[in-house]
This record gives sequence, structure tokens and C-alpha cells, in this order.
Amino acid sequence: MFRFFLLTTLLATSSVWASQKVELVTNLGSLEVELNEAAAPASVANFLRYVEDGSYDGSIFHRLIPGFMVQGGGFDTNYQALPTYSPVVNESNNGLDNLTGTIAMARTQDPNSATRQFYINFNDNPSLNGGRNAGYTVFGKVTSGLEVLKSMATVPTGVNSQLRARDVPKQQIVLEKVRLLTEQDGAH
Repeated sequence: MFRFFLLTTLLATSSVWASQKVELVTNLGSLEVELNEAAAPASVANFLRYVEDGSYDGSIFHRLIPGFMVQGGGFDTNYQALPTYSPVVNESNNGLDNLTGTIAMARTQDPNSATRQFYINFNDNPSLNGGRNAGYTVFGKVTSGLEVLKSMATVPTGVNSQLRARDVPKQQIVLEKVRLLTEQDGAH
């Protein structure tokens, strides 16, 4: 009976995340992210649109708060904002929480304003989850390269006059290439 329960639980857990995978190749190493199209169809389709048009390639992680998250995809290495498609609907009440290693859509105060920027959680961040207030849409999780994520968390940050922002990595973390993985790459 226990084996059946364990097998059923494992299959259910894996089917929740059974979706497409994307590789984020950075100058600090590579991360593999499994997308959850079933729980966040609009966010995954939006993210993949930027992957497929190649516009994440050469962008940077422009905001980093140790113990919290790293945010990127919206600026090039000259700190110029990259063009966006139309915003997507907020899907934060999809049952996926902002846990360590999950990827979610960044947005403004408007819950339905997410475009191209995303973040990856360094820790569990329950304050970002949906609920009574609109949260931030989780649409995937890091399945490989957690050591790279840990390395990112140690990059010193400061104020950047070009962005007029604080918490900007002093050493740029560049998304050199973002690509959809295929079955030939080992994706399921």
C-alpha cells in the first residue's frame, strides 16, 4: 500500500511539472528550468515568445537581493530597456508558490503588467504568492544548476546611475543564451 501511495505521489508530482524545459546560459554557468504550462499557460507562452525571438540572449540580471531573488531579462548590457510584447494576465493563484528555485514573472503594481522580466527565487518567498491580493505568477522551477543560482546570490550589488536603481550586480550577470531544450538535449 505504501509503495502504491509513494508511486502515485511521485507520478502526480512529476506530471504537475511535466512540460517544456529551457536552458539559461549565463556567464556564471547554466540553469535548466522546467516550465509549468498547465498551471501558467499565458505566462509560459509569453516567456517562450521571448525565448523563441532570441531577445533574452545578451540581456542581464539587473536586480539582485541576496536571500530574496535575482531579476532579469529586461535590459541589455548597456542598461537599455529591451522592447516588450503586450502584458499577460496574472496567474498567481495557480497553486504554484514562490519557493526556492522557482521562476516567476516580474511586474509593476498593476497585477496584469508582466511582460519580459522574470525573477528566480533564492529562498521561499511566501509574501509574493497569490491569495487575497494579486501575487506574482510562478511558471517554472530550476531543475539543474542550483549551484549557479547560489553563485549568483553572492555577487556584490550597489547603486547603478544608468538604471537609477540600487541592488544592481556590480559584476554583470549576462544571459548569454536562452534556448528551448528538445528531447535530443535530454528534455522530457
